[in-house]
Amino acid sequence: MVQHAAAARADMRQGATHPAAFAALDLGTNNCRLLVGAPTNDGFRVLDSFSRIVRLGEGLQQSGRLSETAMDRALHALHVCAGRLSRRPVRAMRAIATEACRRAENGPAFLARVRAETGIAFSIISTREEAELALESCAPLLHGPGRRALLFDIGGGSTEFAWVRMAPEGGTPRLIGYESLPVGVVTLAEKFGHQGFDPAGYREMVAYVTGQLQAFERIHCIRHEIRNGGVRMLGTSGTVTTLAGVALGLQRYRRPEVDGQVLTEAATDAAMAVLRGLGREGLNRHPCVGPDRADFVLPGCAIFEAIRTTWPAGGVTVADRGLREGMLLRMMRGGQTRVRPPHTWRGVSGVAARLQ
Repeated sequence: MVQHAAAARADMRQGATHPAAFAALDLGTNNCRLLVGAPTNDGFRVLDSFSRIVRLGEGLQQSGRLSETAMDRALHALHVCAGRLSRRPVRAMRAIATEACRRAENGPAFLARVRAETGIAFSIISTREEAELALESCAPLLHGPGRRALLFDIGGGSTEFAWVRMAPEGGTPRLIGYESLPVGVVTLAEKFGHQGFDPAGYREMVAYVTGQLQAFERIHCIRHEIRNGGVRMLGTSGTVTTLAGVALGLQRYRRPEVDGQVLTEAATDAAMAVLRGLGREGLNRHPCVGPDRADFVLPGCAIFEAIRTTWPAGGVTVADRGLREGMLLRMMRGGQTRVRPPHTWRGVSGVAARLQ
């Protein structure tokens, strides 16, 4: 269970001392995300969080390098993270970089610059570890009926898949196959541009991604497993949570109302129709989208559409959790950590419901 910052603020108002804190920082192709939490009996409580769209991978597909503008945006966000970390004692911290820094020729040099300027030491993780961390964070949503689960995470520069063997109640789901598809919302938006807002261009995006999924299908025969029954689908990404927010009619995105929901096929169709009908200006104004994400929503929907038509398993469980939560849970159990004393940070000043 994840308990959020309101409870932490209430503790502070009552004079409680700072609990032991762990921090996780995820630098992706599109987003920079920080999460600080303290262990509880059944998970952790969120003490602080930060998320900013930095578009680190902007132009990477064409140049093979991180641009100066993109690196400056990311560095500004990381200075904010460093400032937050400097104000709170942290027992352990891990910072990871994913697809953009994996692919970019100057990715390691950029992370060396980040360490020099902010004191934050990043590691570039493998695609397998990315799938493992996503599974770790989403495991509580994978108990119940079913033999297999397909977990997917639609990112900025890639989409990660984890093919999972389910476990009995109280057991641990097991990763039996994984894939990192080099297509995410940023790469797809750059490839198709404004065409993606047109019906024909949108169909082209779906067809392009569908073709990319066939190798994973040939290896694991997921369609055959679906026909035999007992396969669950679980999605964790801004795309999936946005669709859930639209399906719920939220006027303001609220994680507790979205995480753990089951998005039915009918609800998915309706939410996608709403988003595709808004146009760019309508997406700018939508409370669950906004101007920073307007260019990436329809590419994300195209990836989701390709996934659910390739593997038609029915409803999709929505997870508003990911790599940061997986890192925190590992650290709190004594797993991998990256520990640095607080003074080194150098900052600038439960049960799934069904959506019908």
